[in-house]
Amino acid sequence: MMSLKRNANVASYDLIVIGAGAAGMMAAITAARKGNAVLLLEKLPKIGAKLKATGGGRCNLTNTLDNETFMSHFGRDGRFMGPALEAFDHRALMAFFQEIGMESHAPDGYRVFPVTHNASTVTEAMEKEMLRLGVKVKCSQKAEGLEHNGEGITGVRTQDGVWGAKHVIIATGGKGYPALGAEGDGYALAESVGHKVTELYPAMMPLKTKETWVAECRADTVAKVTMRVDMKKYKKLSAKGDLIFTKTGIRGPVVLDFSREITPLLEKYSEVPVLLNLTKGMNEEEIRQHFKKELSLNPHRTLVELLSTLLPSALAQALCLLAEADPHRSFGKQSGASRDRLVKVLAWTPLTVNGHDGFKMAMVTRGGVSLKEIDPRTMESKKLNGLYFCGEVMNLDGPCGGYNLQWSFASGYLAGKLQ
Repeated sequence: MMSLKRNANVASYDLIVIGAGAAGMMAAITAARKGNAVLLLEKLPKIGAKLKATGGGRCNLTNTLDNETFMSHFGRDGRFMGPALEAFDHRALMAFFQEIGMESHAPDGYRVFPVTHNASTVTEAMEKEMLRLGVKVKCSQKAEGLEHNGEGITGVRTQDGVWGAKHVIIATGGKGYPALGAEGDGYALAESVGHKVTELYPAMMPLKTKETWVAECRADTVAKVTMRVDMKKYKKLSAKGDLIFTKTGIRGPVVLDFSREITPLLEKYSEVPVLLNLTKGMNEEEIRQHFKKELSLNPHRTLVELLSTLLPSALAQALCLLAEADPHRSFGKQSGASRDRLVKVLAWTPLTVNGHDGFKMAMVTRGGVSLKEIDPRTMESKKLNGLYFCGEVMNLDGPCGGYNLQWSFASGYLAGKLQ
């Protein structure tokens, strides 16, 4: 094991936090408030790079759901979050930011943003608080290894030498958006001391489709779309939200949420058939009744005009062609088979997902350090005393809407207590 003598300038701390994102900064602040000497290591030249990019730069901090409902959106592993949320829920998070001079609000009653709707104000407020507390921040310092004596942590090795510490928190995030520093460094650090890292998949990202007609429908957002996997073994997988067609596929909130289920399937099957309800949940009978009502007002309108009462016109045109119906003739002049196909396509539009752009476009990573090897009451490793984890580096990810940031802040708070 390397000696601290390697670099005369290297000091020893009560805590070293690796990674200056949401979780890492929260952990550093929490520990410093308890009187600990804290060093925060960040490999990029500046702190909070990914935090500044979240929510399109607006930074959806959290949401107003109760803890039980919040955890349910993370699936079967969501219960792991219980102690962290009990210690630091969305109300505590909003109070924390108010205390350090940054107001937040929930303009829609659900999603919480800084009142500026500018993510930079979040980073600036946390940076100011770390400065007030005396947290030592060292940028352009990549953690190359963990130092330990077999039983407990003793420090962190960087290119400048070994920094001593009785506690170390790994808050390096996942692999999404590597340009913002997320390259999965924490996984290698965890594995080096015996932790298991699960399979890693890109999540919360646009998807590509085999069908090319989607490129003709790029102008509009389709609201309240239901998306589900059209495979018998996975038919229970579904999501709801707004959808946007792109030049090569689909994006929008429903796609970002559902991509975390799709990317592991793509790894296994290379193509994943999905079905989209683009008519705000209407079934075949409801669609027929809607047509009947509209045609009673104007029986001579063209098919594309009729469909445009439900969908954007470009999408209406594309679905007419998909159903092999003539968009320029009226509904009554279509063949019975064409009308039936059209109604079925409107109720459930088939698409085939066949790719994505990998981690470079992924906002979140699915997978991470095994939760079985971390104490949920403290975030401490069960493998090595004094080693803690927080945020996305762990095997826990949620949908859009402030879920992942709330988890980062809450787990960072709990880890920073150094219990």
